[in-house]
Order: sequence, then structure tokens, then C-alpha cells
Amino acid sequence: MASPNINLRDPTLYRIRHVPHQRTGDAWCIYPMYDFAHTLSDALEGTTHSLCSLEFEDHRPLYDWLVENTSVPHRPEQTEFSRFNLMYTVMSKRLLKRLVDEGRVDGWDDPRMPTLAGFRRRGYTPESIREFMRRVGVTKKDNLIELGALESAIRDDLNDNAERRFAVLDPLKLVIENYPEGQVEQMTAANHPNRPELGERSVPFSRELWIEREDFMEDAPRKFFRLKPGGEVRLRYAYIVRCERVEKDASGRVTAVYCSYDPDTRSGTGKDAERKVKGTIHWVSGAHSKGVEVRLYDRLFKAPSPGVADSIEDELNEASLSIVEDAMVEPSLGDAKGGERFQFERNGYFYVDPKLSAQGSPVFNRVVTLRDTWGKVEQAAKVAAGGA
Repeated sequence: MASPNINLRDPTLYRIRHVPHQRTGDAWCIYPMYDFAHTLSDALEGTTHSLCSLEFEDHRPLYDWLVENTSVPHRPEQTEFSRFNLMYTVMSKRLLKRLVDEGRVDGWDDPRMPTLAGFRRRGYTPESIREFMRRVGVTKKDNLIELGALESAIRDDLNDNAERRFAVLDPLKLVIENYPEGQVEQMTAANHPNRPELGERSVPFSRELWIEREDFMEDAPRKFFRLKPGGEVRLRYAYIVRCERVEKDASGRVTAVYCSYDPDTRSGTGKDAERKVKGTIHWVSGAHSKGVEVRLYDRLFKAPSPGVADSIEDELNEASLSIVEDAMVEPSLGDAKGGERFQFERNGYFYVDPKLSAQGSPVFNRVVTLRDTWGKVEQAAKVAAGGA
């Protein structure tokens, strides 16, 4: 209850404007100010606690005075807490509306937008949002929350619940020269390494495969344990292969890697344990894989705390969306349905976009990477902003 001796400013309760209103036209010219309308609406609607951000703390005496000095059926209480300030994004509806109106994002449900519709289309689960809010808590002090905290919550959820699949986002052809032409083997792969109840699947293996381009390096450093000339790696769930030679185009870019394989090293046979290699890479069969569109999302802004000025255009991250049109995935993903989530092994967690996908033509949104690559940057920015 407001103190009877408190000194209130002389508040403005109504404003009179003789201009057409966007909703009521010229039918009315008197409109209540926010403080007056807010208080009475809460009291008339039976609100028990009105939760506001810290900038409304100075408005509370007027709020309490109006409740005590008007004939209203309820006595709500206003409580203030710190705003939800999240790094690399903005929460201002005015600034978010600018992004939508100017076409800088694909509507309010763009997967980069900090809206529930955007989080849903990105692939965040309700459980991860609730866990994030539990971790963050409620404070009475202004702070800047690391975006990594939100990503950690969804990463933990999907690590436990998302089934694993093979997908190659930047394909490089690998040819096993001593593997019989026309032969196809079905390799058994676990749907989840720690949840055997989710079962297994068969992945076709053939003479020509696709591997990630970054898994091969022609002039590799000493501690590069993936594929290199004369080096060996294990193809996950399959065989050990050795790089024998490469093929290049006119510009010198590697277009194919030619390997030999050891038929005694098939995973799961027992003999595979006799030979050890330090590197394991994923793959998909060239003859059986399916080409799909993959959308790689990143921070919407380059600045940790954007929107301080109105020049948000200069703070936008031009690389916040990269579209991969020729990603190659294992056959089972070709029939993935909207709303399903998977871990693409060694690439991240992905969600089938219900808005863009069609039957037999899924579009995958990257929810989050496997590891936090922004953690140190965010911590430095938080310290610079005066956070803990």
C-alpha cells in the first residue's frame, strides 16, 4: 500500500487528441494514459500480481495510489524485476518490427527471431526453454544473459533425445578402388549411443562415398587425424581406408580422393580391434544418399548488445543464415517429417522445418552446433558490459 505521506507527482491520467484513431476513428477523442489504464485494467480483470521490468519501479507509487483511491473490485500488487536482455539479439518490439517490415528476416517466425514462433521453427523444445528460464532465474539487477546459456539448454535436451544420422554438408567424393564395383553392404548403426532402446538402423555402404571436405587435407599438420595422403581413418561403422591419391580440377581444387580399404577391419567383426587408427569420420553412400536443403543459422547480430542506437542495420550479422542446397544425407532422412529432430553426427542438431518441407523433400534447420564456439567471446562481452 502506498504511504499516505508519499509525494506523488501531478500525474496525467488522460490525453485528448482530435485526430482519427487507427481503431476507433473519430468516435472518441479522450484516451487514458498508460499508468491509469494499466492500473485499472489489472484491478478490473482480477490480476493478483502485475509483473513489470525495473523501469516501472518509479511508477509503483501511482499504481498503489490509484488502487487505493478508486472503486475497484481487486487489489493487485506491482512487482518489478530485471529485463530479459539476451546477447546478440534485441527484445524491443519496435526494433523487431523494423526487421520484419524491412524484410531483413522472414517474418515473426524467422528461426533467428527471439519470439516463441521463431524458437519453435528453429527447433527449440518446450523443455529446453523451461530449463533455460529455470537456470537464468529472476533478478532485481540489470544483466545481460549469454546466448550460450540458451544454447546449452537445447544442446543438453537434444543430446539425450535426438536420434543420430549421417549427413555430409560439404561433399567430397571418396572412391575405394579395391572395393568390388556394384557391391552394396548394409552397415548397422546405432540410433543413439547411450539409449539402446531406440534401436538400430541399416546404412548402405558402396564403392563411392561422400565425406566432408574438411575431413581431408592435402597438406595436413602433424596432429591432423583425419584423412590425408598416405594416412588412414576409420569410416564410422564400416572399414579402415587409406588415402592413395587425389584428383584435382583445373584450379587445383581436390575433386575426389582415391582410397584402398582393409576388408578385415569391418566394425563389429572382432577383427576391427586388431588395428588402431586415431581418426574416425562419417560418410554417406554416393549411390544411395539424397540431396537436401540445409539452413545454417547463427547470431542475428554481430554486436553482443545491439539496439543501443537506432543503427541496427550496421549491427546485423550478414552471415546469420547460410543455405546449403546440395547437402547429402543417408536414405532414412529423405522421408523425415516436419517437426522431427536429429543429430547429424559431428555437424550439430537439426530440425525438419514444417513451413518449408514437403513430403519427400525435407528442409533442415540447424538448431545448434555440437559445441559452444562463442563462449569466450560472450564472456568477454559480458565482463566489458559490467556483468559477472
